[in-house]
Amino acid sequence: MAGGERREMKVTIVGLGMGHPDTMTAGVRRALEEARLVIGARRVLESLPETVTARRIPAVAAEDIRRLISENEALSPVCVAMSGDTGFYSGTAKLLALLEGAECLPGLTTVQYLAAKLGRPWQEVRLFSAHGRTCNIVGSVLAARDTFFLTDGVSTPAAIARALCAADLGDAELTVGERLSYPDERITSAPAVELTETEFDPLSAVWVRCTAPRTRLLTGGLPDAEFLRGEVPMTKQEVRAAVLARLRPAPGETFYDVGAGTGSGGIELALLDPMARVFAVECLPEACDLIRANRKHFGAYNLMLAEGTAPAALSALPAPDAAFVGGSRGNLAGILDALQKKNPRVRVAVSAIALETLDEALRALEQLGFENVEISQISVSRAREAGRYHMMTGLNPIFLLSGQGAGA
Repeated sequence: MAGGERREMKVTIVGLGMGHPDTMTAGVRRALEEARLVIGARRVLESLPETVTARRIPAVAAEDIRRLISENEALSPVCVAMSGDTGFYSGTAKLLALLEGAECLPGLTTVQYLAAKLGRPWQEVRLFSAHGRTCNIVGSVLAARDTFFLTDGVSTPAAIARALCAADLGDAELTVGERLSYPDERITSAPAVELTETEFDPLSAVWVRCTAPRTRLLTGGLPDAEFLRGEVPMTKQEVRAAVLARLRPAPGETFYDVGAGTGSGGIELALLDPMARVFAVECLPEACDLIRANRKHFGAYNLMLAEGTAPAALSALPAPDAAFVGGSRGNLAGILDALQKKNPRVRVAVSAIALETLDEALRALEQLGFENVEISQISVSRAREAGRYHMMTGLNPIFLLSGQGAGA
């Protein structure tokens, strides 16, 4: 330029919407038509109208896009084309950190388009992308009545349906939108149980509506009477509340309830956070039946039953962040060792009625090198009516031990 002047580079990141030109905003179309160079994924570039420059360079990685812009400064203004909206699971965030002064123009998102097609509001929908990332499908669905998923070749609509059926949520309604905005778009609605083997187009989105009843907890200690009991021993309300306090559960963690009995401890962990994964480990058939019944009774669908005797039954489970051992069948040291091998920093809580179990638990925790070992005795008395009086009746005292693995 005259006098060595350098014109300021203008870069606009635009959201193209659904892919069909009709879903592109007027502002985005104008920016594209004014651009002398457009950069984006090959599929995105191929969807651009003929009125947009033929100078189109395919690139996806943020560093590659920055390099191409730097190498083509003479072609300002430049547009970087993104599918959907620039703020919804988009590569825009990484790109903005590399491009000082770049502007953004939003686009129509898949959830907006599908919501309009279904005549539904979407301000309270939980939004998740399973595209190229691990997604907690069951937890996501339990977190809200309506959940929206962007899918990929692994987390397909059928895979989402199978995950829900495995969690006893087969009645949840799935609405699958295929090739939305294109002339051959298709929208299918059916219960999850009917879609487990159905093949859908790779360009699909899934809206899950789940109205299964669920109990919500902010703190532990559900009344004992709310659980289905049978003849299986159960950790009492006051002890359960103390166990949860010792385990210090955090959002999205994985928990074991070993020797689960009725499943009361694991169910409370599951109800505290729908995104938690909880495994109730139990070997007695009658107890397993009760765990299944209580799981359904409370809507604790993020609790999974692992039938078998610990520690062998733990081998196929994902590593725990924390574990409650309420029953060990004489394998306590082996169970604690297995827990620490799965996660060297695992947090544990162990309940003991007998003095011998207390001694065994303390020795095992010390020998395995657990840190911050604490021991409490919990003695609870409950009032019962005796005519017009109330008398206190004591429950069996419980020893509660806790600690954390000392590994790296």
